[in-house]
Amino acid sequence: MGKAVWCGLLRWFTCLGLVVGLAACAPLPPLQGRSVSYAYTDTSDTSLGRAVEALARNHPGESGIVPLTSGGDAFSSRILLADAAERSLDIQYYIWHNDMAGTLMFDAVRRAADRGVRVRLLLDDNNTQDLDAVLAALDTHPNIEVRLFNPFMRRDWRILDYLTDFPRLNRRMHNKSFTADNQATIVGGRNIGDEYFGAGQEFLFIDLDVLAIGPVVRDVSADFDRYWASGSSYPASRIISPVEGYELEQVAQAAERLRKEPRSKEYRDALERLPFVRDLLGGSLRFEWAKTHMVSDDPAKGLGLAEDHEMLPQKLGRILGRPQRELYMVSSYFVPTRAGVEYLTGLARQGVKITILTNSLEATDVAAVHAGYEKRRKPLLEAGIVLYETKRMASGVSFRDRGLTGSSASSLHAKTISVDGARSFVGSFNFDPRSAELNTEMGLAIDSVWMAQQLPRTIARNIRETAYRVRLNDEGDLEWVEYRDGQQIVHDSEPGVSLWRRLGVSFLSRLPIEWLL
Repeated sequence: MGKAVWCGLLRWFTCLGLVVGLAACAPLPPLQGRSVSYAYTDTSDTSLGRAVEALARNHPGESGIVPLTSGGDAFSSRILLADAAERSLDIQYYIWHNDMAGTLMFDAVRRAADRGVRVRLLLDDNNTQDLDAVLAALDTHPNIEVRLFNPFMRRDWRILDYLTDFPRLNRRMHNKSFTADNQATIVGGRNIGDEYFGAGQEFLFIDLDVLAIGPVVRDVSADFDRYWASGSSYPASRIISPVEGYELEQVAQAAERLRKEPRSKEYRDALERLPFVRDLLGGSLRFEWAKTHMVSDDPAKGLGLAEDHEMLPQKLGRILGRPQRELYMVSSYFVPTRAGVEYLTGLARQGVKITILTNSLEATDVAAVHAGYEKRRKPLLEAGIVLYETKRMASGVSFRDRGLTGSSASSLHAKTISVDGARSFVGSFNFDPRSAELNTEMGLAIDSVWMAQQLPRTIARNIRETAYRVRLNDEGDLEWVEYRDGQQIVHDSEPGVSLWRRLGVSFLSRLPIEWLL
């Protein structure tokens, strides 16, 4: 190695040392003096409260559940809840994009606050890079308070914070909930953004939420209070400086400009025609009534301080129990790890029928995660477990999603399981090490035969069209079976991707990074 190269490396490391030194000078602000608030409990006299009481009267101890498989239904239900709220909105998300859906949702929140509704907005700070102006403006509203979970102090150079505070910033709040008047809540896998609601023009996530009313809503609200008061939740005003020239009224102006665009009008017109919207507004929406459990991580997990028994996987295992006959899993980012493979293959050897649906390499939006999955496929298949991998469908998205199992230019994002055709879980939890050990997660466990059987029925109805069946050939090698135009096509390598992409993922699968995935 030449002298010039050594000198170059020395300069690089010197600069890196200076950068790290500078980054270390940005401590988090104190939490003392932070406002204290709790979910309202006296909301039975609100419009939502009266409507829920009438519906729940004949279902003591049970919660009403409606699955939101369509992106349009999921978006409309949030907007309608925001517009119906009279006392409070408690909103918690991992991602909130500054796109059409995100802008219209921000405006719905602003409108609610203008009516006197108290809004508490808790966002994970990992994906707020282009939101500082909007969040700072919203936070100036007397009825809106914004908090950031595990925030970055350096807003433009976040990588510097990662260099000096990686153990904390590597832990993210992945929870997703939208609760109005402590009477109705939406929990599931969707973040806020065009691709989650069928509004994207190039890409769309296939996802699943549930709208819930009844006792479980109080549990979701109590859990929000835990996160709102946690040691990881910082008032946005202590993190974000106001952006000169961006005021609260510009949130409304941005939404108004969007409403005039043809794309926005087409999307909103399509929403108005949805049967779900008519049924919800008309009071004829069908709820499935069942005992429902809110399951979440202790927010101390965001600081690495949660006890094992407070982790979501352990709680979920206690509620759902060990499968005896069948297990269906849908996971967009499925990284079972060696321990997970041992658990699943052990169930299979005991006669439990296991079916798993995840993304194919061509469909996933995080190729590195696929690296943690691909090396685990063969032992799962050898145990008799059925594996399906969702295809990436043709382009041309414009509000044409088909629910849980397919859409144009789609990638699976749902996280749900069904146990023994009797119990199910819908939430934010990916079946991977990051969800289990690093990120905080939440979801609903539902004791409903109808809900639990919806998942296998939906998979069976559409799987040949929307996914590859992965299997082992006579030589024990992987192959992917596709059905196209009534014909069976067998691929001997991961379909729809280049050799270089396959080699790159194969290389990543050999690195010791599984704990990060």
